[in-house]
Amino acid sequence: MISVKNLTKIYGPDNYKAVDNISFQVPEGSIACIIGTSGCGKTTTLKMINRLIEPTSGEIMAYNDNAKDYNPIHWRRKMGFVIQKAGLLPHLTVKENICLLSRILKRKETFIDKRVESLLETVGLDPSVFKSRYPVELSGGQQQRIGIARALMEDPPIMLMDEPFGALDPITRNSLHEEFTNLNQELKKTILIVTHDLEEAFKLGDQVILMDQGKIVQAGNKEDFLKRPATNFVKEFVGDQINT
Repeated sequence: MISVKNLTKIYGPDNYKAVDNISFQVPEGSIACIIGTSGCGKTTTLKMINRLIEPTSGEIMAYNDNAKDYNPIHWRRKMGFVIQKAGLLPHLTVKENICLLSRILKRKETFIDKRVESLLETVGLDPSVFKSRYPVELSGGQQQRIGIARALMEDPPIMLMDEPFGALDPITRNSLHEEFTNLNQELKKTILIVTHDLEEAFKLGDQVILMDQGKIVQAGNKEDFLKRPATNFVKEFVGDQINT
């Protein structure tokens, strides 16, 4: 479970509130999607949960653990993190990219070999074909699969994903949506996804969280947004996204 309470991030001498006193929960084993226009605070929220950005105030909990009780590096190791375009290191092979954290943690090579092969099979890539390839030899969809495998290497209970499918073409993106949904039915991770695509959020999320100007303006499922928009902004945002 992820729990965020009264989370706020203020920048600069003018006290600009990038994130303004937001609270939400992502139940264990579920997927939540944060969506909103550019600059609404969604990526800042995700990075605060991962301690890449320190909050000005508020509480972040992962299961029964409070972020304030942990060194940021140790906190990040509790969570898998997936970014747009996968963020693979170009000079490392697929295997080396996937096992980066395990090597830092000095896992045994037998564990690394078995885990990498298992994860490649899990994300639909043949280990004998792909583990020795370099990122430049992979398609966009394959790179994104490797990014997901890397985030799963240490089997974290929580996955944070920042626009993970945004750079892909529509056909590849739709295919990965289906594969990702099926994968989480098996793995049962608690997942928080930032996306700019409302259709993607409706497809993947058990819960959709819409932000505007640093605040949460509505949270719920697809039916809530379509039939019970909380404000005119929500109604217009949904209408613009659905009709484009």
